[in-house]
Amino acid sequence: MHYELCIMIKFQYNKTSLQQIEKNLKMRQRTLPIIKNKETALRLEVKRSKEEAEALEQKLQQQIGGYESMYALWGEFDTSLVSLKDVQLDVKKVAGVRVPVLNNIELDVKPFGLFSAPKWYFDGINLLQGLAKTAVEREFVLAKLGLLDHARRKTTQKVNLFEKVQIPGYQEAIRKIKRFMEDEENLSKSSQKILKSLQEARKKKEEEEDSSARKEAVAV
Repeated sequence: MHYELCIMIKFQYNKTSLQQIEKNLKMRQRTLPIIKNKETALRLEVKRSKEEAEALEQKLQQQIGGYESMYALWGEFDTSLVSLKDVQLDVKKVAGVRVPVLNNIELDVKPFGLFSAPKWYFDGINLLQGLAKTAVEREFVLAKLGLLDHARRKTTQKVNLFEKVQIPGYQEAIRKIKRFMEDEENLSKSSQKILKSLQEARKKKEEEEDSSARKEAVAV
């Protein structure tokens, strides 16, 4: 039984193989636009997430700048007053990809002497709370960006596989099988014509020989 490999596509030169390859080709041609739409949606979400991450990075740097402007006072500040208590998150699908979603950040502020502490303590607490929230938000956005970009790359690979490898490969395989079957059919027809001509020639010869025999019999 004759097999051939056409761009990673194994097939045989027969009608059954042709039907299977045509089925596979149609399935990929129907699926390709869907995958392309997903890729476009993922590219858009990746772009949005990058912009969001850049905005949070800029915000964080500004907050760090505020922290540094109070550097001379931080030696008197008890940084253990502010701590991360809880992070509430959820999971949702974005362009078909499950990503983490930040619902709420809960910080814990320990009690301190309101009257004995310097007035700027309140500013320090607010600044640390802002830094903590922005840092957590940025980490979640970066995690979401990583998941979306990974899915986008995998989807792009699948689009390229379908568009540049498998669909052209199946089309080439179909052309080869059809050409082989046409050649085989033409060869069969030619063989039948030759056989028919030989049969007619043999029949004609036999008739001529029979006619000659009859004439000779009559002459005798």
